[in-house]
Amino acid sequence: MTEEEKRTLASSEYNASNIQVLEGLEAVRKRPAMYIGDVNIRGLHHLVYEVVDNSIDEALGGYCNRIEVTIHEDNSISVLDNGRGIPTGLHEKENRSALEVVMTVLHAGGKFDKGSYKVSGGLHGVGVSCVNALSIHLRAEVYREGKVFLQEYECGKPLYDVKAIGTTTQNGTKITFKPDASIFLTTVYDYSILAARIRELAFLNRGITLILNDEREKDETGKPKSEIFFSSAGLPDFIKYLDENREKLIPESIAIEGERNEIPVEIAMQYNTSFSENLHSYVNNINTHEGGTHLAGFRRGLTRTLKSYAEKSGMLAKLKFDINGDDFREGLTAIISVKVPEPQFEGQTKTKLGNNEVMGVVDQIVSEHLSNYLEENPREARTIVNKVILAATARHAARKARELVQRKSVLSGSGLPGKLSDCSERDASKAEIYLVEGDSAGGTAKQGRDRRFQAILPLRGKILNVEKAMPHKIFESEEIKNIFTALGVHIGTDEDSKALNIDKLRYHKIVIMTDADIDGSHIATLILTFFFRYMTDLIEKGYVYIATPPLYLIRKGKQERYCWNEEEREALVKEWSADGTEKGIHIQRYKGLGEMNAEQLWDTTMNPAFRTLRQVTIENGLEADHVFSMLMGDEVPPRREFIEANAKYAKIDV
Repeated sequence: MTEEEKRTLASSEYNASNIQVLEGLEAVRKRPAMYIGDVNIRGLHHLVYEVVDNSIDEALGGYCNRIEVTIHEDNSISVLDNGRGIPTGLHEKENRSALEVVMTVLHAGGKFDKGSYKVSGGLHGVGVSCVNALSIHLRAEVYREGKVFLQEYECGKPLYDVKAIGTTTQNGTKITFKPDASIFLTTVYDYSILAARIRELAFLNRGITLILNDEREKDETGKPKSEIFFSSAGLPDFIKYLDENREKLIPESIAIEGERNEIPVEIAMQYNTSFSENLHSYVNNINTHEGGTHLAGFRRGLTRTLKSYAEKSGMLAKLKFDINGDDFREGLTAIISVKVPEPQFEGQTKTKLGNNEVMGVVDQIVSEHLSNYLEENPREARTIVNKVILAATARHAARKARELVQRKSVLSGSGLPGKLSDCSERDASKAEIYLVEGDSAGGTAKQGRDRRFQAILPLRGKILNVEKAMPHKIFESEEIKNIFTALGVHIGTDEDSKALNIDKLRYHKIVIMTDADIDGSHIATLILTFFFRYMTDLIEKGYVYIATPPLYLIRKGKQERYCWNEEEREALVKEWSADGTEKGIHIQRYKGLGEMNAEQLWDTTMNPAFRTLRQVTIENGLEADHVFSMLMGDEVPPRREFIEANAKYAKIDV
């Protein structure tokens, strides 16, 4: 046997000696948010991702090609893979089973041993032990060496030693856990959130079958809802999915693959007729939404290569102003995925890559492959360069429009819109602004608010659909200009013409308040589209909210009560009526905010002591991009399919 063969054999062996222990598990239950982000919806779903990531790590090593996730009726979760199975042998240092060490000790796992995993998504090795600590019950089944091994835990503590309970011909691991309701604010899983992440993993790891089952929802034959996610092409399939609602400029996406210094790079990119830039980057399957060196390398390689080609072709000769990096990325959807053996992330959130060597690797690979593509596809190359020139022209016009808005603000003194009823509070962290649909509702909100800390900005009609508008048209829109100036923010810096400057943000609560009818929902979606495309930072910092006015005011005699949904209305009618009918009960359906007087609006929707504000968050940026482009873009068929698929969740106003 050669030395290389010996090394290969050693690296494929995965047993108890590969498990390295760094520290204990004591703090997880006391401070869960430090490990999983929060104890709400995001943290709850993060538990599933941590277990699935372990299976994906097996797949990256070439030992697993099937992962099945099941949501059970009681909202417990099972994750089953056909990998090698977690080692169950005796761990010499800990003097107990390696399975128990992995499940109960923080920073214990094969991913700290370079021979076990070349790359790993669950970098810090806290994943499955954290899941165990935060579960009221966890069951670990391992199929390995012809046997079935089992150990169960409560709140992270083993109930008994690892034991063999049978024989098997398969290999793999099955983890079943139920989150602890005393820790999490909610323990109900959202199928769509899990489906989005699993779909993402299927695209990022071609050739792996991922299955999501939901036993809470069954068809007429009693079979649970199930979806299979599989991609044979990988990132090019991902691009097709993301851009299915946009008109593409070139027939097929550009696929780039290469490896340098043991860093594999995969990129897929497609130009479309939109005006937004949608770059999504990953490191070892982790969505690095803050970017990092791999994204910087892509941008540098793209700009230099395209600019060089455009100059050589003479297409920029008649342009009277400079082209910058933004212009090369307008209307571009791209996915950058790198696998880094020892990634260094900035901060604990693992959302920005810091490895300097990755920038040069990505830059070189992009430059080499893109140069070849442009030379071999002259028609597509000219189409792309023409798009860049159009983007530069539009940016030049948008810059003039922005400067005009800012100049008018300076000339008019405070620069605040005339319709804004401001608050007296000058500490942004204590101030809030309501973006209210229509002058009528705006007037009611002004009367009902607390003037000390609540500002009101009425918006006239439907604001511009930014998904289909050129940038300079957006800055010419009166309603959008009012939002910018009222908030005190502006877009555009010397380094990045699309960057949002929020240094002078005047409110840390921005509340969208629209009518509870179809038009109101449409207006709210238009506003949210604007915030997602042009003020993403405000959403990510947790500053954007949606007000929830009641749907009903119900009266019986001198009794009055508000209801926010159909279920509350039905329950109250049942409570107030002996025969379950609406006899003697007056039900008022609020279709518009203007139907409430100032006192009612304050009591139900604006009073911090009683109101319910829904915070807008971006759980998955790619899914949000996909949904907004589908809902607000030009393509009708995908929107029709979405409406038909979700019609059962809708309430129709008659």
